[in-house]
Amino acid sequence: MRRGSKRLAGVTMGVTLALVGQTAAPATPYTSPAPTAAPRTAPEGETHRTYLVFYADGARARAEAAVKDAGGAVTAPGDARLGYLIARGPGDAFLEALAASDAVVGATTNRQIGATTAARYRAAGPAVDKNALDDPAASRPARTEPLAHLQWDMRMIGATPDGSYKKEPGDKRVLVGVIDTGIDGDHPDIAPNFDRRLSRNFVTDIPKDPNGQELDGPCEAADCKDPADVDDDGHGTHVASTIASPINDLGIAGVAPGVTLVNLRAGQDSGMFFLKPSMDALAYAADNGIDVVNMSYYIDPWLFNCKDNPADSKAEQMEQRGIIVGMQRALDYARRHNVTLISAIGNGATDLGHPTSDTSSPNYPAGSERARRIDNTCLNVPAESEGVISVSSVGPEGIKARYSDYGVEQTDLAAPGGDETDPGTGGSAITRAVLAAAPEKILRAQGLIDGDGKPVVPSVVRSCNDGTCAYYQYLQGTSMAAPHATGVAAIIISKHGKPDGKGGLTMSPDEVERLLYATATPKACPASRQHAYGAAGARTVHRCQGDQKRNGFYGHGIVNADAAATRDR
Repeated sequence: MRRGSKRLAGVTMGVTLALVGQTAAPATPYTSPAPTAAPRTAPEGETHRTYLVFYADGARARAEAAVKDAGGAVTAPGDARLGYLIARGPGDAFLEALAASDAVVGATTNRQIGATTAARYRAAGPAVDKNALDDPAASRPARTEPLAHLQWDMRMIGATPDGSYKKEPGDKRVLVGVIDTGIDGDHPDIAPNFDRRLSRNFVTDIPKDPNGQELDGPCEAADCKDPADVDDDGHGTHVASTIASPINDLGIAGVAPGVTLVNLRAGQDSGMFFLKPSMDALAYAADNGIDVVNMSYYIDPWLFNCKDNPADSKAEQMEQRGIIVGMQRALDYARRHNVTLISAIGNGATDLGHPTSDTSSPNYPAGSERARRIDNTCLNVPAESEGVISVSSVGPEGIKARYSDYGVEQTDLAAPGGDETDPGTGGSAITRAVLAAAPEKILRAQGLIDGDGKPVVPSVVRSCNDGTCAYYQYLQGTSMAAPHATGVAAIIISKHGKPDGKGGLTMSPDEVERLLYATATPKACPASRQHAYGAAGARTVHRCQGDQKRNGFYGHGIVNADAAATRDR
């Protein structure tokens, strides 16, 4: 949980392992001065842009006047709940002019500015037991879900038939919002727990970016707005499955197999995120009885959002303030309405208490990146926003994953997220990742299953029951860790929540947080206060601060579904 007394830092959200997918620049020390940047110019044909302009309390009218004085125009009322209006203005000059007004506390472009946090195995990896590819009944224990033998992650946290599933599998009245790239609501191992009526899609597909480069690709829907039960990326479906795949004799079960999943899509098909859809998703969650949300993504184009970094132009500073302020207001609004907020901490293998450089921002438009000096006043959003529980990742042996960010001020909890370098399962690297549901159409499009529906790579597993088949994929990342914590939060709300008078349950986020921490399995720093990753000659050393009650690797400990299902207040 973010505390006001903390000095916070940003995170890197791309897995830095030998996987195919989003990757992040290594966190190397900055060695040369970063010059003050010249203002970025708008892409050709975009001399005016649309902005979210955040105004100070009670200062809307003065903010509207500031927009006009800066050469812009208010084009839409925005959202009074979150304190912003929508305006058009002439590029960076507009932002720099707004920065002079005390009525405006931030302004940022309304465009795609983010990325999902996990990479996926797209190519064939090391050989694994072929039994794992097609789920033969003879290879699994009795009275469990067919693929439970592959779920080291659930066993680690006590989400098993003799553990939390027996004691508190989750209540249908508990609503879990997945703010991500979408949920495949027709997936056979998600559909029983999916609420199509409440689900929403807050984004419109963008085939190409302003420079003509492909972004989301051709639109699948006539209006470029996918239905609310579609995931054209797969990331959100995997997250949702870990939280709440049902117990139905097919595939796997999630942490809380009895709760209800709600798609609150804020990510593009490309895996990028806009600021406004993310805020819209949080406001919708607040107004519609969602109990807990999972946010396995970050908002950028700034990997580290800095309010007053001298390495940035005034326009860039204003843009980053807009991201920080806008999401904080949306998060605060949701929390005031009893929405518990859980986020992945990031995959940059970085000590977030001591960041020194950022070489990957701004990452939109492509090619705008540059090296800049940063410090611990810079923030990642939402992982380091106030009121958010941030989750680091561990591998099968319970050791902080090599890629996972960490920091004594930043890490609140740890959870299984996978680590291909962790030999804990004794099997192949792939089986050290986390297995969860994957949309069949995505796997077919990627060539990961053949025309007969058979997986052709060991990273994909099929499970069939009574003529119904479903697909699952191994992924790793803090994106995979966060939904384990979200599932445990859903168990806590199921056990202790009170009727909300509208057919649901509700519980204070403060109480959910307290019980998450109280039921976590404490784990101290290594005795040497450090852990070395990699072979001799190519080792990376991460140093852990804090004690067993709270430290930079594991926060308050590794989440424990079984303890959460049995603990009284």
